[in-house]
Amino acid sequence: MRIGTIQSLWRYPVKSMLGEQLSSTSLGVPGFPGDRGYAIRDERAGEIRGAKNIPQLFQFSARYLATPSDTHIPPAEITLPDQTTVQTDDPTIHAQISQALGREVTIWPRQSKENTDHYLRAPGGLGDLRPILGLEEGEPLPSFEGIPTEIFQYVAPLGTYFDAYPIHLLTTASLRGLASHYPEGAFVPERFRPNIVIATDDNSTPDLEASWKGKVLRLGTVEIAVGVPTIRCVMTTLPQGNLPKDPHILRTLVRHNDHHVGS
Repeated sequence: MRIGTIQSLWRYPVKSMLGEQLSSTSLGVPGFPGDRGYAIRDERAGEIRGAKNIPQLFQFSARYLATPSDTHIPPAEITLPDQTTVQTDDPTIHAQISQALGREVTIWPRQSKENTDHYLRAPGGLGDLRPILGLEEGEPLPSFEGIPTEIFQYVAPLGTYFDAYPIHLLTTASLRGLASHYPEGAFVPERFRPNIVIATDDNSTPDLEASWKGKVLRLGTVEIAVGVPTIRCVMTTLPQGNLPKDPHILRTLVRHNDHHVGS
């Protein structure tokens, strides 16, 4: 069954910073080459962290200066909130980002899966998930069935900086469905940080991606085994670029999409 056409491709050189739209890319088991090739480590907390804990990261953007591959992560150029730029191989990079964030951080390229200490969560682990997921009193936690269990011990699947899976798919059907419940909201791909946006026709079922669980999706000559619908968190509400802070974005998808958008 034909679902739609690829509308846009996105890659995020640094975890939780704004990324870059691509005209083309390869796709393999590790996802898009260079996606989440770098991440920020909060030295006070003692772990790799993203915008869930450091929301100011959404005021930074990053782009690669050369084409990455599955085995090579080249330097990236980071634009700071004041619009100055610094490269990841600049010896002052840690100090510049720390000053911009107002906390001591370092930036790291993706490490091997054997370097388990690098990926360990700080003592206390994930802690209370309710604030991170933006849940209000009385709202239940979403199901974590199908989520890699290692992320409860490590900040990401070992060898990556992904939250759970290497590719995130999003359809325009889901965005239209959410907008029908909250027309004032800006339900645009940037809110949800997808890798692949699929344009569907107006008759497509809202939250179409939820029906793909356990199925294989074909994009041209590539086949993708679809995992679980993507659980969303407070990151969807944060200001970024021209998008304002909007807590109602998360309230809408919690109430109408069972806390999920995309797959």
